[in-house]
This record gives sequence, structure tokens and C-alpha cells, in this order.
Amino acid sequence: MNVSNTPSVQPLILIPCYDPGPRIENTVRDALAHGDGLPVWVVDDGSEPATRERLARLATEYERVQVLHHETNQGKGAAILTGIQAARQAGFTHALTLDADGQHPSESLPAFIACAREHPDALILGRPVFSADAPALRVHGRKISNFWANLETVWAGIGDSLFGMRVYPIDELIAVMEGTRWMRRFDFDPEAAVRLVWCGVTPVNVDAPVQYFNAEDDGVSHFRYGRDNRLLIWMHLRLMAGWLPRLPKLVLQRIRTNRK
Repeated sequence: MNVSNTPSVQPLILIPCYDPGPRIENTVRDALAHGDGLPVWVVDDGSEPATRERLARLATEYERVQVLHHETNQGKGAAILTGIQAARQAGFTHALTLDADGQHPSESLPAFIACAREHPDALILGRPVFSADAPALRVHGRKISNFWANLETVWAGIGDSLFGMRVYPIDELIAVMEGTRWMRRFDFDPEAAVRLVWCGVTPVNVDAPVQYFNAEDDGVSHFRYGRDNRLLIWMHLRLMAGWLPRLPKLVLQRIRTNRK
């Protein structure tokens, strides 16, 4: 197992995967090339045989690649939970998550890894930098979720609630996820950020360019505007119900942070 030499930070790269098409091969290879020698684990969340074959080839070709499988599709959050539970058992302390579709910049991996080593107790959040041709619906639509996530944490510093390129402290994330039945699907990213802040984990933001691929570039998206936005609305309603009793504690937390 090839891990960081820093005693308190033993990270790996974790990629939840559900039928992302051929781009998964580039995503894994780019993570290997730019990931500072870290292991790359892929959690296949019930993909079709073509994806499983691609992942099997990658695991055979590269010693640092390990593939875990779900027999049926359970959702992004469930895939990450499977990955971090196995990672903790293997001795890892942090998981750097990447989306399988290649939208996240592998060139930024060293900056995320360095930031996690500098702030081992923090949640390292990617803050997307969009190109001029990024879909307007994606760019502007996320502002709504970002507003609610910041309200729910009393503006603790969540730069972006939906960007999936992050470094999680594994123990804290497992504790949060095992304490709720939610956070298993598309609602994972914003709810994980909010609940970790509620537990006292400080968010640290790292800018990262994001690229969207269309079908001509082998881009595959499982985002469904109506379904996934309904999921986000329900998630924020649940979080607001939990936010109210926590509000005095969160305000005190913010006051202490501002005094530092």
C-alpha cells in the first residue's frame, strides 16, 4: 500500500462510478499520473458489463488501482460510504473524491493533497472555476443550493456545496453517514458538507477548473433536472429542521472562529 509519509494523513483517491462510459479510463489514468503516487480506488455502483470490463482491465494494468463493486445501483453517497469503510480498514485516514466522468481537473490533485496534509482536521472543498462554455443551468442553478448550505452552516465557509472534488477526513465522514439514513444518492455532496460543519469540521476551499463534456466527447451525465432537484429540495428541508435546534451552537461557533 503506497500512502503518504505524513503520519497523520494517509490519503487515497476514491472514485464512485456508475456507467460513465469510456471517460472512466482517462479519469483513472489521469489520477494515477497526477495523484502524488496515491492508490486509486474505484467503487463501481452497479454498472453495466461494459464498465465492469473497463475497470477490470485498469485493475489488471495498474497495481495502484483497486475496484470495489455494488451488485445494484445504490447511489453516489452509498458508493462513497462503501469506499471509505474499506479504506479505514486498510489504514487510510483521508479520501480525495473525484467524479468518474472526467470533469474534475487531475492537475489540481497535488494542491488538494497538499492542503489536506496542511489541514488534516479540515474538509477540503473544491470550488469550481467554470469556463465560458459551461452550461448556464449548471453554473447558476447551483447558487440556490449554495445559499441554503451556507445558511444552514451560518456562513462557515462552504465555497461550493455540489462540487464533488474534495478531501474528507474518513473517521468524521463515516460517523456522520452512519448517523443518518440519508446522504446515499445525489444529495450526498451538499449534505456531507453541511453535516461535517455541524460536527465542527472546518471547511477549506481550493479553486479548481471544471470541464463539461458533451456526447460527442464521450460525456455521460446521469443528472436528471426534475428528479435530482426534488431530491435537493427535500434534503434542504430536512437540514433546515435540524438547523433550528443547532442554531445557537452554530452562532457561537462562528463568533469564536471570527475572533481567531
